[in-house]
Amino acid sequence: MALATINCFSEILQLGVTIHVVLPQATTSQVGVASAVREGAPPVLYLLHGLSDDHSAWVRYTSVERYADARGLAVVMPAVGRSFYADERHGHQYWTFVSEELPQLVAAFFRVSTDPADTYVAGLSMGGYGALRLALTHPDRYAAAASLSGAVDVRKLIEEPDRAALKAQVFGGAVAPEEDLFHLVQAGVAPPLWVGCGTEDRLYPMVRDFVAAAQRAGIEVTTSYPPGDHVWELWDAQLPEVLDFLLSAGRPSPEPATSPEAGTSPEPGTSPEPGSLS
Repeated sequence: MALATINCFSEILQLGVTIHVVLPQATTSQVGVASAVREGAPPVLYLLHGLSDDHSAWVRYTSVERYADARGLAVVMPAVGRSFYADERHGHQYWTFVSEELPQLVAAFFRVSTDPADTYVAGLSMGGYGALRLALTHPDRYAAAASLSGAVDVRKLIEEPDRAALKAQVFGGAVAPEEDLFHLVQAGVAPPLWVGCGTEDRLYPMVRDFVAAAQRAGIEVTTSYPPGDHVWELWDAQLPEVLDFLLSAGRPSPEPATSPEAGTSPEPGTSPEPGSLS
């Protein structure tokens, strides 16, 4: 496996950005790691962080490197601040950056597939909202999408007393229809979705409401509601399931290339807690 950190300039944001990228590396003698072998450029997952996190959170708090390497998957993790993956009313155009410029930068810097059949998007909390918005807005660009404990109802979230600054800076006081997942889902067009949330998470009711709205619209949704709160331990445990779901919607997964010393399929581990609540 390989982990790259890219510091580059964004023309959309007019500032420097930092991106973590996990790249699969097929090995036969690396101890304790199961690497996968693929023909051609690897598929790519855009993995989005939560409100209080940044590009490094997934690498710091989960075993995403090991999970992705075992599946021959490249993973792109950008930093977007507290933007809710939106074109902020009083800030930066993070929606345009993530949806348009980021894939262009990745294609320019790395040998990864640009085929929609090999492209996935997922995220946790704020990033779960961002992943679903991307999938619902551009269903032709992604083979599948996933939301882990997603902050899916931004209309309700920005009305909470401690969200006044977020409401003003990001949304300018009101959520536009193109930013509202409950509006977007009514079109009934989306790639296969995986939506999960812990049953003790305060976001659980809105996640269930979103799933019900998606299913009424005829969208294919796979759900996972294990016991748990808004914590990294839960997300790390769910991540292998999420990756397998995403890849099953795209091209067949490769076989792992293992050696006598190398491990087999990775098991979910534990990680620091708690995660930040969007």
